[in-house]
Amino acid sequence: MSAKKLKKKERLKKHLFTKNRLVILNDETFEELFSLRLTLMNVFVVAGVGAILIIFVTTFIIAFTPLREYIPGYPSTELKRNATELALKSDSLEFAIKKNEAYLQSIQKVLNGNLEYAKVNKDSILAIAVDTLPDLQLTPSEKELELRKEVESEEKLAKEKTNKKGKK
Repeated sequence: MSAKKLKKKERLKKHLFTKNRLVILNDETFEELFSLRLTLMNVFVVAGVGAILIIFVTTFIIAFTPLREYIPGYPSTELKRNATELALKSDSLEFAIKKNEAYLQSIQKVLNGNLEYAKVNKDSILAIAVDTLPDLQLTPSEKELELRKEVESEEKLAKEKTNKKGKK
């Protein structure tokens, strides 16, 4: 490096780390009220830390207090609550409309004669419209058939015994 740059760095270093005294005096009596010994580097460090602290505190206050509602772009808590309530209400209304439509369609089928009479049960129509169950094939196994036969034979024996007691 050149000699000029070295001298500039030395002068800057000397200027930054030279100790100075900050004194606050009473103007009328020249009484010293406050005195502080510091360097220019200390002033920069304290100012930087102070600025970072102020930014952090401001961000914290805005992010975690109701003040954020006054900043454009942040929704209010009342608006969020109302949106949630309206979403729940719309879901329940949609469900009620589907039930009513299913009921009306079933009544139209009955009036047009397109439906068997055994299937005209209001509760079954609503249940079918709301929850359609998958078709399950429930065929009994061999063990179940054997158990059914045993139960039937025991029931017959119990009936016969009650009939014999009733005749006596």
